[in-house]
Amino acid sequence: MLSFLAPDAPAAPAPRSRTFTFTYAATVPPLPAGTDSVELWLPMPHPDASQQVSGLTVRTTVPYTVRTGQYGNQLLHLKVAVAQAANLRVEMQLEATRQEHLNPYLTSAAPKKARRTEAADPDMARWLQPDRLVPLDDKIKQWAQEVVTKAQAKTDLEKARAIYEHVVSTVTYDKTGQGWGRGDIYYACDARRGNCTDFHAVFIGYCRAVGIPARFSIGFPLPPERGQGEIKGYHCWAEFYTPATGWVPVDASEAAKNPARRNYFFGAHDENRLEFTRGRDLVLAPRQESAPLNYFIYPYAEADGKPLTGIQQTFRFQDVR
Repeated sequence: MLSFLAPDAPAAPAPRSRTFTFTYAATVPPLPAGTDSVELWLPMPHPDASQQVSGLTVRTTVPYTVRTGQYGNQLLHLKVAVAQAANLRVEMQLEATRQEHLNPYLTSAAPKKARRTEAADPDMARWLQPDRLVPLDDKIKQWAQEVVTKAQAKTDLEKARAIYEHVVSTVTYDKTGQGWGRGDIYYACDARRGNCTDFHAVFIGYCRAVGIPARFSIGFPLPPERGQGEIKGYHCWAEFYTPATGWVPVDASEAAKNPARRNYFFGAHDENRLEFTRGRDLVLAPRQESAPLNYFIYPYAEADGKPLTGIQQTFRFQDVR
């Protein structure tokens, strides 16, 4: 049985928040012989209803530009001659305040009606379309429909909850072997394991397959304990939309790792994260020569228009309060 907040539930507490500095650094590796120039793109965190960004500084020895890409994503771009590119280091530092993102429809005792806490998303139609690794073919539509039918879900909210419960119950957080981490819905549905990218490929794909807009976001996780340290890798999450609720935050992989918070992560994102970009199959600004990026969180570079691997990267945080 699907359960949501009871109408007479007590008012939710004020959202939690944390303020911290974040440092993102990238170093260009040795270049292939004969290279003429290098382009480098770094994602930049953007302000929105759940996070504020201030005091951003960029340290590097060459000129750079800040661009706006798809879905409002912010990017740092550099194009330099080979003589300037070898071992080039770029460092961004900023202060961010991240609030706990709570959907008021699911976490408040106020009357259940639509709440407009954010401006309308101009890319709403995109969040019903497939991604390269999340197709909306007949098989995916069949599997998604089987999930909502089994749960006897009628409304979009009930359908999204049924899909969430299915993903959390049937996919294991497991980063062993190969194939995980690409957000390939067919891999995740077959292997039934993976990381956050794989969990949310299934959730987003199934939602879209039954007509519910769903969008992908990626950034970095912060440990719950306050302090400082290095962050080893990214984290991603999702949101879905219904006219009754507006955008609802979801974190299926965190729910799978922490079953005690399974109900929490349907309707909330905690404050221990920093979002950098939204969407998949991304075309950068200015446009890269190679194919769209599956997702964009780590530095991306091209040498004479061809992808350049081996970029060194470090990410660090320090809590302020």
